[in-house]
Amino acid sequence: MRTFGVEEEFLIVDPVNGVPLPLSAEVMGLHGDSSRATGASARQMLSAELHQEQLEVITHPHGSLAGLAEEILDGRAYADALARKAGARIVALATSPLAVSPHPTRNERYDALVEKYALTAREQLTCGLHVHVSVDSDEEGVAVLDRIRSWLPSLMALSSNSPFWNGQDSGYASFRTQAWNRWSSAGPMEVFGSARAYHALVAVISATGVVINPDFDARLSARHPTVEIRVSDVCLDPRDTVLIAALVRALVETAAREWKAGVEPDRVPAIVLRQGVWMASRWGIRGELLHPATHRPDTAEHVISALHDHVRDALVESGDEAYVEEGLTRVLGNGTGADRQRQSYEQNGRLADVVTDAIGLTHREPVDHHSSGNGSPSWTWRPLAEAVA
Repeated sequence: MRTFGVEEEFLIVDPVNGVPLPLSAEVMGLHGDSSRATGASARQMLSAELHQEQLEVITHPHGSLAGLAEEILDGRAYADALARKAGARIVALATSPLAVSPHPTRNERYDALVEKYALTAREQLTCGLHVHVSVDSDEEGVAVLDRIRSWLPSLMALSSNSPFWNGQDSGYASFRTQAWNRWSSAGPMEVFGSARAYHALVAVISATGVVINPDFDARLSARHPTVEIRVSDVCLDPRDTVLIAALVRALVETAAREWKAGVEPDRVPAIVLRQGVWMASRWGIRGELLHPATHRPDTAEHVISALHDHVRDALVESGDEAYVEEGLTRVLGNGTGADRQRQSYEQNGRLADVVTDAIGLTHREPVDHHSSGNGSPSWTWRPLAEAVA
C-alpha cells in the first residue's frame, strides 16, 4: 500500500472580526514550548509560511485513510489550541474574505522571495492543500506525473474554497488558483517522458535564477520519495481533505500501473490543460469542466464521475472506495467550501461572519446539509473517524 500524507495551510484570524493576524512566530514559539515541556506534541509537525498570518500543519506518512484522517483532525485541533493561547483561531480558508495587508515572514528564503517577486509575493496570502504519495523511484514518479496531468483540474474543482479576495466576491470558486499562478513556474507542464528529462528541465529553470524549486501543479518532492500534488485549496471541511487525499493516492497508483503496463500518457498540450485549470478555478463544481478524455467541456458531474471510474480499482483495493463514493456524493450535493462561504455571506451579508462560520466548520465534521425550509442550511455532526470507518 502506498503511503500518503498531507500539508494543510491555514489562516490565523481574530475570532471576533475575522481579520488575519500576524501571529505565526508566536504560535510556533508556543509549539516549541509545548514540545519541550511535555513531549505530547512531538507527533504534530507545524511550519511557518510565507506570511505571518499563515500556519502549516503537516502529517506523517500513513498507510490507511483512517490513520490519516485521525492525524488531520488532531493537527487542526492542536494548531488551533496554540492559536487560542495567542488570542486567535486557525481557519481553513484558502484566501481571506476580508481585505488584508500580509506581513512577510522574515528569514533568508522568504526575504529573497519578496525581494524578487515584489507584489506577487507580498499579496500571496493563500492556503493550499498538498498531498504527498510515495513512489518507488524518480522514474516511477515522473511516469505518474505524466499520466495524472489531465485529472488534476477535477481535484481543484472539488476542493475549491476561495471565492473572496480583497473584501469582495471574486467571481471564482478558487481565486487562490488565480493568485498562485502568478508565480513564474506555476501550472501544468508538458509530458516529461523520463526522470532524466524532468531533472534536466528543473536544472534549466533553476539556472535562470528566477526559481530554485519550481512550483509545478505536480512535482517530485525535493525532500521525500514522493510525488507532491499541489492544485487543491485547503478544504474547509476536514472530510474533504481526506477525500482529496484518497483520490490522489488512487490516481498515483492507477498511473503507476498504466506505466508498468506500457500505457502511453495523454500528450495533450499544457496550454489546453491550462484552460481546464481556469474552468475549474472559475466555477468549481457549479459549471462545466474539461473532460480529461476528450478535452471538451462537460458537466462537472460527468467529469467527477469519470475521475471516480478511472481510479475505482485502486480505491477498492485500498479499501477507500466506500468513503470516496460517499464523499463525492456529498460534495456534489452539498457543495464545496466556496459554496458554503457564499451561503454564509448571503445569509448574513458580513464577511466577518463568513470567517467565524468557517472556524466552526474547520474544527467540526458536518454530516448532513439540507434546507431548513427557508433556504438556510442546517447541519448535524459526527466524528470523522466514524465516517471513514
